[in-house]
Amino acid sequence: MSRAKRQKPERTGRQCQALGEALRQHGRDEAHDPRLEHPATGLVQELASTGGLLEQALTRHNLQAAWKRVKANRGAAGADGLDIEQTGCMLRAQWPSIRQALLAGQYRPWPVRKVMIPKADGSQRELGIPTVLDRLIQQALLQVLQSLIDPSFSEHSHGFRPGRSAHDALKAAHAHVKAGKQVVVDVDLEKFFDRVNHDILIDRLSKRIRQQLGKELGVGDMRVLALIRAYLNAGIMSEGVHIQRHMGTPQGGPLSPLLANILLDEVDKALEARGHSFVRYADDCNVYVRSLKAGHRVMAYLRASYGRLKLRINEAKSAVASALGRKFLGYALWVDRAQEVRCAVAQKAQHHFKAKIRRITARSSGKSLGQVVEQLRRYMLGWRAYFALANTPKVWSALDAWVRRRLRAMQLKQWKSPKTAYRKLLALGATQDEARQVAAHCQRWWRCSQGVLRRVLNNAYFDKAGVPRLC
Repeated sequence: MSRAKRQKPERTGRQCQALGEALRQHGRDEAHDPRLEHPATGLVQELASTGGLLEQALTRHNLQAAWKRVKANRGAAGADGLDIEQTGCMLRAQWPSIRQALLAGQYRPWPVRKVMIPKADGSQRELGIPTVLDRLIQQALLQVLQSLIDPSFSEHSHGFRPGRSAHDALKAAHAHVKAGKQVVVDVDLEKFFDRVNHDILIDRLSKRIRQQLGKELGVGDMRVLALIRAYLNAGIMSEGVHIQRHMGTPQGGPLSPLLANILLDEVDKALEARGHSFVRYADDCNVYVRSLKAGHRVMAYLRASYGRLKLRINEAKSAVASALGRKFLGYALWVDRAQEVRCAVAQKAQHHFKAKIRRITARSSGKSLGQVVEQLRRYMLGWRAYFALANTPKVWSALDAWVRRRLRAMQLKQWKSPKTAYRKLLALGATQDEARQVAAHCQRWWRCSQGVLRRVLNNAYFDKAGVPRLC
């Protein structure tokens, strides 16, 4: 009788056959989960991996975290027309083949969908919306690359970095001015995201990865560079027409801020080497010096430094000027009577605030007071949190009073007829003479929003309605 042979149980997990130069030992997407957690992403930096960065990005753990982030950010569909829910259904059926194409270097991203976003000054900013699938892949790459590269960035860079914010940038600027460096070299790059040179960016990215890994790049690392270049070259889909793109990185993808910081960090390190006091947030860089003469020297140096990266300074928005009163991230610095440097909300930011409030409280919007208050809550609470460093209580008080006056005028219009206004005012505690006086002129909404209506529809009334206060 022949002896029975024992069979090994089949290995679990999705198996993928390696194609081309893909490494076979990393065919399963459960393999090689990251070891070290990054404080911002909770993900890894596996510097000693033999599989490479692409294999790290495509681990199950990393992809699950990336998918959660993409879902949390919501966002519109890209050029393929698939929203998040539809993409989730597609991935359940097609992810093994997509992953195989990524590992083999055969994946081709979709072009980004072009969307024009209106700006407060009336102009428009171009936004590129990748497909949900491409946002997932970019987010997975970001979580691996950011934990690897971010620690090497300059300490003076604050934009789009884990654990850093615009408040940190403003506090640093405040410290430089308080130390006596009250002349600022304010540099704004002209159409930065449209002018990024792909060859220079990929060269700086590869050098940074090689430096952080401490070794020559492997196949998986090179595939990451090739994939990022494919995203840069994917082009734009505008009104059904695919437009090729040979320079620039579209705003809207998860990778764009990291790539911008990689390119601009070269100038940051050069400023550090020269001992300058500066703050950079995205493509806005402020260098603080003690004299106008020194400021002009720094401006000339920056013009040449950014020129070597094939970037141009926006001469209309850039200047060498006093740091006091100069707008930076929506704030302006000023000096009080005790010669203390303080923060204020810049005039331009106040104008933007009022323009937004006018749109929300438009008397022709057809929205109820409750609907308007809900919109106000979302906007005003976020605005107040962003400008929490401002030391200008009179500005807060004036803006609060102006918002409530807008609401009183809107409420008066919604009452429509003098009869309704008279009845409502009596119910709210007005005397018959006061109610009659307002009702007689109830078509003059803004004029009547003071006086009697101010006493009846007072702060307590709006507090009860849920209108937030700025102070």
